[in-house]
Amino acid sequence: MHRLTLAAALAVILPVAPTSASEAKDESLACLAEAVYHEARGTSETAQAAVAHVVLNRTESEEFPDTPCDVINDGCQFSYMCDGKPERMAEPEDRKAAIETAEAVLEGALPDPTGGALFFHAETASHTGFFSSRSPTTEIGGHVFYR
Repeated sequence: MHRLTLAAALAVILPVAPTSASEAKDESLACLAEAVYHEARGTSETAQAAVAHVVLNRTESEEFPDTPCDVINDGCQFSYMCDGKPERMAEPEDRKAAIETAEAVLEGALPDPTGGALFFHAETASHTGFFSSRSPTTEIGGHVFYR
């Protein structure tokens, strides 16, 4: 499966491995914005921030990888990563909103509306099995969030 990265979609050249704090921040922003775009495109800033915070909450948990990019690329944790479609951020206004929200969350300017959630799914998705063993924290923008 060919995967078009956010960096390519934005025509931003990022090194394979960040060599400075600034490059690591840029890479984290690109990955986080991609997740926000694909998981919460067209929703409110709060709903987009909630998705971004789930990714960051995972980086703080021993259950998950340490960086936003590694969290997002960890198997099929996020539905858009395994749907067989290229990850294009084609809608300019939604792309801009996702980037701005991701940046604000990374900078600590938007609080975590999820109560520390590590998981979420669409309200319309089945939530049996794995999610039935988790405690829901809130519902925001068409998603249910869990610890």
